[in-house]
Amino acid sequence: MSDFLEKNPWNALRQFTNARIALGRAGNSLPTAPLLAFNLSHAQARDAVHHPLDADALHEQLRAQNFNTLDVHSAAPDREHYLRRPDLGRRLAEDSRSALARLSDETPDVVFVIGDGLSAFAASRQAVPLLQAVTPQLADWKIGPVVVARQARVALGDEIGELLHAQLVVMLIGERPGLSSPDSLGIYVTYAPKVGCSDAQRNCISNVRPEGLDYPLAAHKLHYLLTHARRLGLTGVGLKDDSDALLPVTPAAPEISGDSDTSAI
Repeated sequence: MSDFLEKNPWNALRQFTNARIALGRAGNSLPTAPLLAFNLSHAQARDAVHHPLDADALHEQLRAQNFNTLDVHSAAPDREHYLRRPDLGRRLAEDSRSALARLSDETPDVVFVIGDGLSAFAASRQAVPLLQAVTPQLADWKIGPVVVARQARVALGDEIGELLHAQLVVMLIGERPGLSSPDSLGIYVTYAPKVGCSDAQRNCISNVRPEGLDYPLAAHKLHYLLTHARRLGLTGVGLKDDSDALLPVTPAAPEISGDSDTSAI
């Protein structure tokens, strides 16, 4: 059957990206292998949206790393309501709101919230390693309990941060899955969180996963944003992420003299 496959001349470039390029052809269609891979990725993306967050396991992982934890739920009673009513995912259920309101009046510098969002896979796989990478850089910060939030949208962190009297809230939430990234984590940083904050008042770091923005680099960016948010007293459009300027400079590859073979391009 391989005699019927027409390879794409860009095939060598596939080693540099997960994007679906240079898949070849079988007649007027895709070869069977990339077609099946596409269908699998589509199924994984759908599973990521509907798969429930194992909150108990996540609490165990966090406590094993010496984090204090809290458990909350949005006003969306189940996944169906969560997907149909985004507004319910932005506010706490009454029992969760009451539980947070009863806590002490201590004012943490930062509270981390782990939300399932549109991919519980991302919250389960990426959040704890990211916290392990960033918290050693926050030794002089007063860190509140890590809040695990089910049926959560980004803005749910605003209400949580407000009730816990936090100076900053960091929402670690599963992003909408793509066909090559069903477990991508998003980070949203908000200064002076309160109900009603707009997206213009937060900073976002996206695609946190080993195949995307890895944990050390994501932690570097997050530490930069937190440090400057506290210094300036703001987040959002007024806070620019210039953290890349602080990374070690990688020496440029030497130029190759003479003619080069570009036939693969």
